[in-house]
Amino acid sequence: MGIVTLFMALPGGLKMFIILAGIIFFAGIRVIRPTHCGLKERLGKYKKFCKPGFHWIIPFIDKLTKVNITEQMVDAEPQEIITNDNLNARVDAQVYFRVKPSEADVKASQYAVHNYQRQIVNLARTTLRNIIGTLTLKSANSERDKINTELMKTLEKETHKWGIEVVRTELKEIDPPKDVQDTMNKVVKAENEKIAAKDFALAKQTEADGIRMAHIKEAEGSRQARILEAQGEAEAIKLVNEAANKYFVGNAQALKKLETVERSLMNNAKIVVPTDSELVNVIGDLSGVLPLKGKK
Repeated sequence: MGIVTLFMALPGGLKMFIILAGIIFFAGIRVIRPTHCGLKERLGKYKKFCKPGFHWIIPFIDKLTKVNITEQMVDAEPQEIITNDNLNARVDAQVYFRVKPSEADVKASQYAVHNYQRQIVNLARTTLRNIIGTLTLKSANSERDKINTELMKTLEKETHKWGIEVVRTELKEIDPPKDVQDTMNKVVKAENEKIAAKDFALAKQTEADGIRMAHIKEAEGSRQARILEAQGEAEAIKLVNEAANKYFVGNAQALKKLETVERSLMNNAKIVVPTDSELVNVIGDLSGVLPLKGKK
């Protein structure tokens, strides 16, 4: 209240001066955000480079221009370009750039070019016409990276003196005329159907090969089993023969002799035994000889 009382006690002319001074002071306040830098001009002449923060200018005498130094994007706007194979392609691209934050670059963006955003768009459109005009529609679609690289190289070269840094460029679309697009779609569809048919045929062939190999394996297994079975039988016969030859030769002869004696006795055959022979030897000599039947 004391300040108000003191102000009211001042003469009228002084009051008007203080009020006018306050208006001028507040009207000259400028605040620059961290995303911008400023250029201060006085009576149309460059005066000072202003960094983010608080600044004050003289109203109606000074002018503060704020320049965005963050990454920005401009659309090159769709345009019809005639390709090397005389087709009209609709081409659109985007350019990402930023004003470099140094004083010289910020000044160049304002004093070396008029409306740098619009100039970048025009330059990008012209460059795209020059690049794509030398390519066929097919190569333009397959070489997008190459087009992006050449576009960015040209923009970097031309905008360097404007204090601009081109971050990247991107082709949004390269669209052929509708009739050409329909034809291309049919070709792609036919190619896909061809690939699908080949894959189906290959799958069937693989399946048939699998079945054939299974049959071969089955036959091979059966043959091997028969071979092993025959080998087992042969081995068994061999072992039987070896055992018979080794262990049963003498026993078999004795058994034969006993069978002969048994048959002789059953038929009442008479057997003459020499005095100088043993019964076993006589029976052995008679093996395989039919006995003489006696008269009834």
